[in-house]
Amino acid sequence: MDQHDIETRKVDHLDIVLSPRHEARRADSGFSEIRFVHEALPEVDFDAIDLSTRFLGRRLRAPLLISSMTGGPERAGRINAHLAEAAEALGIAFAVGSQRIALEGRGSAGLDGTLRRLAPSVPILANIGGAQLALGYGVGQARRAVDMIEADALIVHLNPLQEAVQEGGDRDWRGVLARIGELVRDLGVPVVVKEVGAGISAATARRLADLGIAALDIAGAGGTSWAAVEAERMSDPGRAATALLFADWGIPTTRAIAEARAACPDLYLVGSGGVRSGLDAARAIRLGADLVGQAAAGLPAAQASTEAAVAHFATVIEQLRIACFCTGSADLSALRRAPLQA
Repeated sequence: MDQHDIETRKVDHLDIVLSPRHEARRADSGFSEIRFVHEALPEVDFDAIDLSTRFLGRRLRAPLLISSMTGGPERAGRINAHLAEAAEALGIAFAVGSQRIALEGRGSAGLDGTLRRLAPSVPILANIGGAQLALGYGVGQARRAVDMIEADALIVHLNPLQEAVQEGGDRDWRGVLARIGELVRDLGVPVVVKEVGAGISAATARRLADLGIAALDIAGAGGTSWAAVEAERMSDPGRAATALLFADWGIPTTRAIAEARAACPDLYLVGSGGVRSGLDAARAIRLGADLVGQAAAGLPAAQASTEAAVAHFATVIEQLRIACFCTGSADLSALRRAPLQA
């Protein structure tokens, strides 16, 4: 696939994810089934609730990771700048989308040292694809991805379903696990592995934990369906129908979080995939997530302005605080023990 095709695909992805039609094709994340026991006597000070945590050696004021999805270079640059400024303003973590275009020298998409200047105090995560590891990317390209944005860690994203249904997708994934192991051993910065919306099973979580990864983002089913996104782009009705068959494929986010936590009790776990509110964030933390990622729900605000992005994620944090207050949880540790309705 040439560079123009890749850039066009990225722009299409953003437009489709922002479309109301795509919302109807999301799988069930399972969050609506998780209900807390209400505490009528919380015995905590709402304003003193401590939402802080640590990630990649840095303190966060709230347990949130902005997981960005990017379009073409110019559009992506604006979105990334807005998100970086929002992350810095709120003291939360920020991950960029795939850096493939930038690594291949066809436009930076705002992925340069500007992001660190906009967000000097929060964790920033670089990003390359597992499919690119299969094609020959190694430690050299990974270091370039990290260095170009002065990142604290590198995400390796796994999207086998998307590659399988995508026209011209990368379908030979032999050796990806071993390549991740090489990055863990030789890169020199923490390596985070994430799915893109179909979840990570307990067995695969354990295999990755055994490699020594720094964190796992399970990105379960219930958020953006990349099979459905790719179907929207297809002119061949047969291929589109095949892609749509897998629109709800994957492990629901709530199940993926709980099962990954049971399999890997000591692994730093990011819960994402259909997190639409601070209440969903509270549910993810209660099920075992250390940090909660959100992408698509914040995109309209991120596209508009820094101020809109700050307002969006500030609302998510406020909703999380309300969930803590109404379960009598003075901090995240207490929230993890909050009783759930049977």
